[in-house]
Amino acid sequence: MSGGSGVPPRGRRRRLLRWVGLGLVLLVLAGAAAGWWLYAKLDGNITEDTSAEAELRRYERERPAHFGAGAQNILLIGSDSRSGTANARYGQDEGTQRSDTTILLHLPADRASATAVSIPRDLMAEVPSCLKPDGTRTGERFAQFNWAFQWGGAACTIRTVERLTGIRIDHHMVVDFGGFKKMVDAVGGVEVCLKRPVVDEEAHLRLPAGRQLLQGEQALGFVRARYGLGDGSDTERMERQQQFLGSLVEKVKSNGVLLNPARLYPLLDAATSSVTTDPGLASLRGLYELVRGVRDIPTDQVKFLTVPRRPYAADPNRDELVEPDAARLFQQLRMDLPLTITSPEPDARVRPEPDPEPDPEPRTGSSEPVREGTGPAVATGPAGASPEPSPTRSGSPVGVTPVPTFTGTTAAAADCR
Repeated sequence: MSGGSGVPPRGRRRRLLRWVGLGLVLLVLAGAAAGWWLYAKLDGNITEDTSAEAELRRYERERPAHFGAGAQNILLIGSDSRSGTANARYGQDEGTQRSDTTILLHLPADRASATAVSIPRDLMAEVPSCLKPDGTRTGERFAQFNWAFQWGGAACTIRTVERLTGIRIDHHMVVDFGGFKKMVDAVGGVEVCLKRPVVDEEAHLRLPAGRQLLQGEQALGFVRARYGLGDGSDTERMERQQQFLGSLVEKVKSNGVLLNPARLYPLLDAATSSVTTDPGLASLRGLYELVRGVRDIPTDQVKFLTVPRRPYAADPNRDELVEPDAARLFQQLRMDLPLTITSPEPDARVRPEPDPEPDPEPRTGSSEPVREGTGPAVATGPAGASPEPSPTRSGSPVGVTPVPTFTGTTAAAADCR
């Protein structure tokens, strides 16, 4: 009788099982090694801003207290530095840089929403004495806001924002031109809708009207362009930046980037190699904890607005805060209290804001309230004060303060339809 049962002898079976087991162990070890290598690579990409941390510790006593346990305030700074190969094409590097874009991102304790507040680079503000790159110090002065970054980097900008708003900054991130482009390309571009063609030679931007998918270079031109779009104002430029960031949030969430490793890794690689952060965020774990806290926020609760501002009385080419509306906004964020956003009037983006009545002397502080065209809060109060009970209305509970409303937009509104 030829053949057999087809069952290998017991010894052969054991050897086969050992080889299979060894193969599985090697696969597990290889996977673990690859995972560790990827983690170490991403973690090592991040640049830690230890100099800003040291400077902020030096002035710890003058910094505002932190209210709203569990809430976080993160300052996002877009640098116009021309240093490095990726940035050199945008101009000559003179050894200085300014904050081309500054956004205060507030994440409430419940992580049910997020509020991103643009601070105009032309806003006049009290800039404290700051440590310069050459080791000398500047004197305190009333100056254009984005000079703070040139004089003293992130630490000087953070201290200026804290002095302006009374809000404690927990973390900061600095991204330059090259880093911004890499992150946009990593998500496959971002879609925007244009009502008219765009031609801006200074921003290297030429786009037809309609729905456009912007890749890195075009996206950078879109958020930086000032003279080839609309009325050429910095206010409109900030609104475009908010629109773009809203579209970016929409795309990241709708494409499942945060839950898809194949899509997430290129974004993480681009992001980690493009940012300079404080030590608290300068690790993959720190960034992951931040992303995990915001990934489930509905797009209609990701809010964008600009601080209430108007042309500065002494120089219409600069901005000043509209008070008490700005104070009310800062108070809501500082105390981790809610605020709502309403869309601007259809023609608000192209209508010039009225010039204020001139003062006998140039102003050096806050302005008087101005209600037209600024999207003011419906409730007001001094900076740093607790909300005062509002007058009761028919059917309203006694002592309840209405939620203030500001002009702005949301990530959901940025979708092209």
